[in-house]
Amino acid sequence: MCGIQSRYIRRGQPDAGFALFESESLKWPGFVEFDDVNGKVLTYSAQDSIYKVFDLKNYTMLYSISDKNVQEIKISPGIMLLIFTKVGGHVPLKILSIEDGTVLKSFSHLLHRNKKVDFIEQFNEKLLVKQENENLQILDVRNSELTEVSKNEFMTPSAFIFLYENQLFLTFRNRTVAVWNFRGELVTSFEDHLLWHPDCNTNNIYITSDQDLIISYCKADSDDPLSEGNGSINISNILTGKCLAKIRASNGFPVEKQCSCCDVECGCRSKVQSSSSRIRSTVAEALEDITALFYDEERNEIYTGNRYGLVHVWSN
Repeated sequence: MCGIQSRYIRRGQPDAGFALFESESLKWPGFVEFDDVNGKVLTYSAQDSIYKVFDLKNYTMLYSISDKNVQEIKISPGIMLLIFTKVGGHVPLKILSIEDGTVLKSFSHLLHRNKKVDFIEQFNEKLLVKQENENLQILDVRNSELTEVSKNEFMTPSAFIFLYENQLFLTFRNRTVAVWNFRGELVTSFEDHLLWHPDCNTNNIYITSDQDLIISYCKADSDDPLSEGNGSINISNILTGKCLAKIRASNGFPVEKQCSCCDVECGCRSKVQSSSSRIRSTVAEALEDITALFYDEERNEIYTGNRYGLVHVWSN
């Protein structure tokens, strides 16, 4: 794995990065997760069932967790939730300090014995538990206070994003986005934010640091004559659901494109000479098959990457 700064991407120098986690076996189902809230990196080696926590500043390993009964780890500000293999009618859980791995609390949550667990999520002191065809349970782990939300109102999402500043959380289901609070109430539905990927690829979603805007790769308007085969980049207000702006094919202006394919016919409708070459493309071409999206809040620029290995920079 390679770390690279955005200035090298802009210069067309993808080889200017540096190697990360060379000692780790991160092949699927192993993974690496960057946690900028806590300044940590979590890796998992499926080969030996070991989780490791690194410092995001210098990539120094801080501690490891070796327990084959750990099914999943959820990260919140300051803490980690360890979810263990289900035992009979309950699931064992541990809350650890993110800084040094100290166990802060061990407890179990009762489950319906014969029902599949859809998800268990941790948000600060709140534990969200949903089983198949059952109500959503929101448990306060400090005082064991339990709130339930009807299964007809809250259907199992494909992904979550927690908004720590606003004490809210986003859910993604069937290309739609919704905002909830921890009383189980729906706060926001979005008027024009239909996601491109039906399974919610969160690589194509960016939440601003103030947690007031969501920027996503979305389905383009059906009335856009240039929208066939590509999407749009939509910017919406999280608290109101209003669409504030969008980049779509009919905007028509050219954008700068950089390619890392290097001396191959890459399918981007032009021959790429090297990793540092720059060519011009239409907005429609740049909006095709986007696989990653990032917003640089300091420079007010959106970076997108697509399946052809191209990086586009959208600048105001």
